[in-house]
Amino acid sequence: MNFAISYSGGKDSALALYRILQQGHTPAAMITTVNIGQQRSWFHGIQSELLLAVSESLQIPLIVCECTPNNYAEEFERSLKQARLMGADTCVFGDIDIAGHKAWNEERCRQAGLQCTLPLWHEDRETLTREVINLGFKTLIKIIDTDKLDSAFLGQTLTIPLIERMKLAGVDVSGENGEFHTFVYDGPIFTSPIPFSLGEVIDFGTHSAIDLHMD
Repeated sequence: MNFAISYSGGKDSALALYRILQQGHTPAAMITTVNIGQQRSWFHGIQSELLLAVSESLQIPLIVCECTPNNYAEEFERSLKQARLMGADTCVFGDIDIAGHKAWNEERCRQAGLQCTLPLWHEDRETLTREVINLGFKTLIKIIDTDKLDSAFLGQTLTIPLIERMKLAGVDVSGENGEFHTFVYDGPIFTSPIPFSLGEVIDFGTHSAIDLHMD
């Protein structure tokens, strides 16, 4: 199977990619949606130069899907069609158990003439997060919901003790409902770690993010 992957830059898409590669399938492209005004990935806020560095380390061609909230679905379908021209016959997603996300993914793939593959679907959320850590992925907390987590968590790399702290705070350690978003900068499928340094914390009111600078 030749596949594209919807790659947010976070832990669940990294784990989905790892799983599908372990099964012997061949990557054709990775698709990352980018806020056209900010030149950062949607939801995870990762700068374009870091996304390109990830693509190079993973050795998978990057399709940058620049879009706005108004044309997000249309542009994603356009990127899926581009991936199909690059040889993909399915698109892989890292969603876990939110039915609306699965339905959206399936519809976009249907419109683009691709199958939809969800390697993590309906698995236990905490077990998946622990798997990411135990496999050796290095996952930085990039954005937090300030109602759920303290800003002290920003910039920290996920570890078992850290997720235990999250559990004590009553936070779902998968972040599946937007409690936090992550940036994976190294791991078993990376040929080399992504070089970066931590920047300032940006307060958006309901959310806070830590800026990253390419080294």
